[in-house]
Amino acid sequence: MTLRRVVSPGRLLALGLALIGVLAFALWLVPSNSYLLLPDRAKPLAARVRVPGEKPLDGSGGIYYVDVVVRKASLLEERVSRLRPEGADLVPEHALVPPGTNFGDRRRQNLRQMDRSQEVAAAVALRELGYDIEAEPAGALVVAVAPDAPADGELEPLETIVGVDGSPVQTPDDLRRLIAEHEIGESVRLRVRSGGATRTVEVGTVASPVESGRPIIGVQVEQSAEIRLPVDVEIDLGGVGGPSAGLAFALDIVEELDRDTDRGYDVAATGEIELDGGVLPVGGVKQKTIGARRAGIDVFLVPAGENAEVARRNAADVRIIPVDNFQQALRKLRTLPKKP
Repeated sequence: MTLRRVVSPGRLLALGLALIGVLAFALWLVPSNSYLLLPDRAKPLAARVRVPGEKPLDGSGGIYYVDVVVRKASLLEERVSRLRPEGADLVPEHALVPPGTNFGDRRRQNLRQMDRSQEVAAAVALRELGYDIEAEPAGALVVAVAPDAPADGELEPLETIVGVDGSPVQTPDDLRRLIAEHEIGESVRLRVRSGGATRTVEVGTVASPVESGRPIIGVQVEQSAEIRLPVDVEIDLGGVGGPSAGLAFALDIVEELDRDTDRGYDVAATGEIELDGGVLPVGGVKQKTIGARRAGIDVFLVPAGENAEVARRNAADVRIIPVDNFQQALRKLRTLPKKP
């Protein structure tokens, strides 16, 4: 007679649940090819900015900057959206690191943009306070060229675009505006400076993947300028990169020298700043707004337009103030009622 061992249904269920748990744990540990953009709490700038003549802290209010945490998503987070942290967005690797580049390239680019944004922000803020600033916009500095874009092979990082179709380009906004005058698919003639020489190159356009109907040539640019400051301004964010804290830097410099910009509120700000004070859109506004909310921020200044719309959807009780330029940002803050 043959004896057959019978496994009870309860034991089978427990074994199945254990196997599912092991599989889920493995999927949690194994990284995917995607990344998560995560909120990071807004942080005060006062201790990170040093300006000769700055006034002592009065204990109320302050200017804050906001950042976005980027990390690899696990396979489980990639497949199950409910397991992602609050406010997280899943993005493919190529959205952060274009083909042909790596994270080292991206990091160096971000740090270079941070250095430039600090210099431009200091010039804008000090000029607003009446300092004599020697700063001449000198074109749109190419910091990255997208692979397979029309500009790929035609332009190189660290070259400066100084003209489009015979019209001068002094700022990145000039470049965007002049290219936008074309139909998608048309070519543009660019005047490009590299070292002491200039050349003319014809580059095609394609549709922007993020702005419907806008032609682009496939470059990322920042302000090129010769800036000489009358005082030494030191800003240290401990390795944080990118240009999006420019507006916050400029506001904090004015706050530290003028001491009533924040009106007693905790004020966060994001936006790339140009030499003429213009404020450009930035990425990660959803995460930055959540970070401001978690830090108990009262007021959050963001670039007008789509950035402001995204911020309002995630703001809860944080007051969102959209701005087009630095001067407008100061006016809107200074007309707020003094915080009780």
